[in-house]
Amino acid sequence: MADPGNNTHSDQRQHVFASFYSIITLAFILLACVELGDASTVVDVYRLIQYDISGAPFGSRVASINHHAASSLFAPGSDLSRTVLVLPLRELNQTFIREYIEQGKPLGGLLLLLPQFFRSEDSQTVVGHADNSDKEKMKRLLADLEQKLIHSTIQYPVYFAFEDEDLDKVLADIKKNDAAGQPATATTGGYKLIVSSPAPKKLASPTITNIQGWLPGSKADGSSNQLPTIAIVASYDTFGAAPALSVGSDSNGGGVVALLEIARLFSILYSNPNTRGKYNILFGLTSGGPYNYNGTQKWLRSFDQRLRESIDYAICLNSLGSGDSGLWVHVSKPPENAYVKQIFEGLSKVADELSLKVGLKHKKINVSNSRVAWEHEQFSRLRVTAATLSGLSVAPELLENTGGISDNREFVSEAAVIRSVKLVAESLARHIYGQEGKNVDIFVDNSSLAVNPSYIRSWLDLLSRTPRVAPFLSKDDAFITALKKELADHVAEVNLQHDVIDGMFTFYDSAINTLQIYQVASVTFDLLLLLVLGSYLITLFSFLVITTRGLDDLISLFRRPPPRKIKVV
Repeated sequence: MADPGNNTHSDQRQHVFASFYSIITLAFILLACVELGDASTVVDVYRLIQYDISGAPFGSRVASINHHAASSLFAPGSDLSRTVLVLPLRELNQTFIREYIEQGKPLGGLLLLLPQFFRSEDSQTVVGHADNSDKEKMKRLLADLEQKLIHSTIQYPVYFAFEDEDLDKVLADIKKNDAAGQPATATTGGYKLIVSSPAPKKLASPTITNIQGWLPGSKADGSSNQLPTIAIVASYDTFGAAPALSVGSDSNGGGVVALLEIARLFSILYSNPNTRGKYNILFGLTSGGPYNYNGTQKWLRSFDQRLRESIDYAICLNSLGSGDSGLWVHVSKPPENAYVKQIFEGLSKVADELSLKVGLKHKKINVSNSRVAWEHEQFSRLRVTAATLSGLSVAPELLENTGGISDNREFVSEAAVIRSVKLVAESLARHIYGQEGKNVDIFVDNSSLAVNPSYIRSWLDLLSRTPRVAPFLSKDDAFITALKKELADHVAEVNLQHDVIDGMFTFYDSAINTLQIYQVASVTFDLLLLLVLGSYLITLFSFLVITTRGLDDLISLFRRPPPRKIKVV
């Protein structure tokens, strides 16, 4: 018969052991939480664009981050290959840009902190400490940085975020440790930055969508001749260092807003048969602008020969929100060309009345070069007279001035857009109604034909909140639907044309991610804490056993149990 005393003793021993293992398990769980449970902050971050041109890689090629953080105070000659550098825009210097961006020196990652006034949705309301001259300086710095980033191949993750109180506190702590010669490492602890993101994938067959609408002119009774056409065109999409932040308030938000307001004004005139002009007006909102105006090219090639030949001239609108100091008419045909003279003289006459300077820039087209600097050049290549009206005096390089991060609402002049609308609408109306050279105002202030500042402001605000990098816009994107609806409210026969971006461009996803910042303890601290906690638990356990069961029971826990004797029958 089994001894009841032995069974009781065995049950107590098992109970003590179970308690012991439970305590140890709890201890390890608590220790694990020391490293991973102290999250400082979680923020949205915007990745540097990743794309290819004819197979050549550009932008950041990596998306995930799992490294300790450092600041601009890192020691010279430090190995940063496993470190994420947290840098406010204002602390960037040319040495860093040259070594880590242009020359590709190894870096674990780069987090660039932008001032709040670059945040598009807040640019009108955020009260910052920077004055206008500082803001302009920061804008130029960011614009220059964007160009270097998008034209470089970077083998580490690059993200943008906006400065706020939480990030400022984290950065202050990082700087304090760096200044004291204690950079964050696995041994010393510090802040750890984590972005969990799969490897970026190619965007399959990214589309471009062109939007077209008409205001049909009035034919003379019995006339069978086709009416001449004037085209007003603006490219609406953008490109910048971060697709999720590239709103292009000026380039080309200013051009899009001007086109919509011109369409609204002429829809009033053309709604009355008595004031309908003897010209068709064609409105085109085109895509693919940053990519050699690829959408404009496909749109024009979809025209039949008769329509193309009916176009007297086209005016392309570009970056009109920066035209406070004047505007430029860019043309491909010589200034002596009759149509070019007509366009420029019409604009110059109205510009004088508005006390606005308008200059003429002639740039020949190199047919053997696929590079297209201005939208009107796509018209000129098909022998259609066209001009680009822009606040920019010089033709931009590829992917330059295409609505990047630095181009937001903070830096757009609403008054400049209003003057540009008056300039184009008035000169166009005088041509359509045969009033060239006459001091006649058609779009008079405080009349039913007056330019509407509220309309312009509301659309500028919307465009300044809407990133429009074409590969990230689907065919049925809400913004494209809104543009189509707005144009349809003013003109007739509005339709969409969908196509695929030129195959020389390839784009990758993962534009927005979440950054988790943890304040982690050093390995030395973890080991010391483990030793102290373990010692405490063992001492506590021993004390409880001795006081309740005696010293012999404690010693017996660690004795090897005697082997069982097998009874032989």
